[in-house]
Amino acid sequence: MLDLLKAEFPDVTISKIRFLESQGLLDPERTASGYRKFYEADVERLRWILRQQRENFLPLKVIKDRLEAEGAVPSPSTVAVEEPASPPQRANSQPRSAPAPAPAPPPFNVPAVSAPKPEPEPGPEAAPGASVETEPEVFSREELAQASGLSPSDLAQLERHGLLVGTSVGSQLCYDRQSLEVARVAAAFARHGVEPRHLKMYKNSAEREAGFYEQVVLPLVKQRNPAARAQALATLDELATLGDALRSTLRGQALRSFDAEPPKARRRS
Repeated sequence: MLDLLKAEFPDVTISKIRFLESQGLLDPERTASGYRKFYEADVERLRWILRQQRENFLPLKVIKDRLEAEGAVPSPSTVAVEEPASPPQRANSQPRSAPAPAPAPPPFNVPAVSAPKPEPEPGPEAAPGASVETEPEVFSREELAQASGLSPSDLAQLERHGLLVGTSVGSQLCYDRQSLEVARVAAAFARHGVEPRHLKMYKNSAEREAGFYEQVVLPLVKQRNPAARAQALATLDELATLGDALRSTLRGQALRSFDAEPPKARRRS
């Protein structure tokens, strides 16, 4: 499913999607084996949520209220996309029936299309026309190198500069999906001659930004109750979205001189 979103939202991650689900903005079906099943309508709903965060800077609570008041974003297709869940559900769990999408009045401005969802097939096998997210959640060093296209020495360089951090499980180092994303981005940078040592600035900047956000939500965290923690997580997500938007805008301003045509001198009449 990430491949369907990356073109428009390159920063979206599985963790981000699951956080939105935990906040009640998404409600994908589950197969009997515990897989999340995302249909086209679910993907379009997720796109709409991400656009509201990126373009209108709406808090998650406002987005959720609008979705509940005005109905889910309709979709013209019924193609299903699966993504593994952890931990899986019991085999006797029944998939939820899909609600018919409601008409979307302003400010959505999306044409209403009735698209009932078919009953999903149990298990990780994909339905015709669907794709299945089969990458594991945890990788060994060898698996990480194979999945990212980097050599073991490249991974060692990323670790040396603090960009890649593994977790010891017995005598073996294991890596999560975020580590895989870091490795793949580093591999793409390497194709332009950018080395791991050059990427250290991104880690330093991210850590400073995260530290600032933690200070902002610290009063909520200190309350030590579930409601305050949920509010802190939602605030962190909104701050990160705002930070991404500001960083992108400032970077665009800094790079504007490369693609802007020089102003032409005005002739005097």
